[in-house]
Amino acid sequence: MTDKSNDSWPSGGFDPLLSELQTQYFPDLENQDFGGLLCDRRLGNISIVSSFGTESAALIHFVNKYRSDIPIIFIDTHKHFRETIDYRDRLMDYFKFNLIVVSPDAQDLAQEDPDGDLNKYDQNACCTIRKTFPLQDAISEFDAWISGRKRYQGGSRSAIPILERDGEKIKINPLAMWSAKDIAEYFHRHGLPRHPLEVQGYLSIGCAPCTRAVKKGEDARSGRWANNPEKSECGIHLGPDGRFRRIRR
Repeated sequence: MTDKSNDSWPSGGFDPLLSELQTQYFPDLENQDFGGLLCDRRLGNISIVSSFGTESAALIHFVNKYRSDIPIIFIDTHKHFRETIDYRDRLMDYFKFNLIVVSPDAQDLAQEDPDGDLNKYDQNACCTIRKTFPLQDAISEFDAWISGRKRYQGGSRSAIPILERDGEKIKINPLAMWSAKDIAEYFHRHGLPRHPLEVQGYLSIGCAPCTRAVKKGEDARSGRWANNPEKSECGIHLGPDGRFRRIRR
């Protein structure tokens, strides 16, 4: 049983399951057994969380090589580009995966963002209502989830591990060590469809109001919350305690 009164998970800061999985499947960079990991029953129920951004097809294809039955959670914030929804539907036809679409709670939106413009003056609150809370509800039935984050994206992602805890869930970052070149070569090698906005300079794609095309010389995520230099993540990737607090304005 998990001690809910503790400020860390797991108690004492040592995670025997994570340590065992790391030792068994990722003893070093040259020996990585994702197939074995994804089929390990100790992970329990697994889902993929995808925003269907520019590199999503690579993650989905990579996971599908080992497990084609893992469902994909998509958070429909009601603020996505139309092109992202179209790309999601195209990849659904391409991969034939089980899609779980979750949306923000209608009551939360009515109370916190009645005019739909919360992103203009409090982007963190907007992300919390439209992304973090829906994800919290969606992954409650899963024991582990798969993310497409990569170290090359920089910032808080520059040291992410392949395996980590996200609250009480295990989070798997299969592409953590991949470079932008690795991703591009993977798309080319497997003939994967690209996000239609990529050719317009959108290299990291989130909600339409808070995403712009990347300028020459900028890093891939510079177009996300470009008017807010203190923000680099939407908040769905939690720290070790994995706690959410719903604060009303």
